[in-house]
Amino acid sequence: MSASSHVARDIMSAPVFTVTPGDTVAHARNLMVRHKISRVLVMDGEKLSGVLTKKDIGYHMQQGAAWRRRPPDQIPVSEYATPGPIVVAPETLLMTIAGILLAKNIGCVPVVDHGMVTGIVTKTDLMKSALVTGLSGTIRDVMEDAVTVNRWHSLAHVITLMKERDKKLVVTNNYGSVAGIITETNLAFHDENRRRSGGIFNEEPVRRHEDARFDSGSGAPSKVPVTAGDVMTSPVITVAPERTLPYAVGLMQSEQVNNLVVVEHNTLVGIVKRDDIIKEVAK
Repeated sequence: MSASSHVARDIMSAPVFTVTPGDTVAHARNLMVRHKISRVLVMDGEKLSGVLTKKDIGYHMQQGAAWRRRPPDQIPVSEYATPGPIVVAPETLLMTIAGILLAKNIGCVPVVDHGMVTGIVTKTDLMKSALVTGLSGTIRDVMEDAVTVNRWHSLAHVITLMKERDKKLVVTNNYGSVAGIITETNLAFHDENRRRSGGIFNEEPVRRHEDARFDSGSGAPSKVPVTAGDVMTSPVITVAPERTLPYAVGLMQSEQVNNLVVVEHNTLVGIVKRDDIIKEVAK
């Protein structure tokens, strides 16, 4: 069987992890953390009613005034989940699925056979398929410009920018060097201890040695908002633009990341994301 004839049944993950509409967001997030997954299906009895992703969780954190924000253990899954998910049949071609994921800007499609959910195909599953591992070309062919924030930008600014651009963010130091990266995972699974009173934007006493703007001169910690530097993943996995796509795919899998920061001569030149590689499959 050629790679182009592979179908959903060949690569889907099963069984799937599920929650009910009345389960809490905290319960769903714990499932994601425990099983290292990015989404859960929402089942209302035997009916598939929605999908809850880490992006849904992360992007909702900014909504409303801080004093009104509820902690995740008080929010039902139904408030955050995306209803009416697109589904595919077990015999749907992987090239078709890749096109659906990109066109609809979604990360998965549940696989439904005669009305029953039998599995799920995610972008991670696609990245392991022969369609992707057999690609040719270099990272320079598919990489895109990186959207950046300074490590001192507020978390509110970070979430607003990520929602507007629908992009991962590369975090830089004051002099432009790469400090880290922020993805939906960083937002959704950020340290729970910072979510006092249901929010993650409370000011905290932090000593900022790296930047004089936060030094009061008194020796006492100054109060500053949670920043990009507080939630970023660091260090980042970097790669040269002339590396091959199979090398990039292998590095993503071995490091368990979905994005590689592209650096040439110690200068940030772009980012290559899982989506950039999947686009090559969907062509």
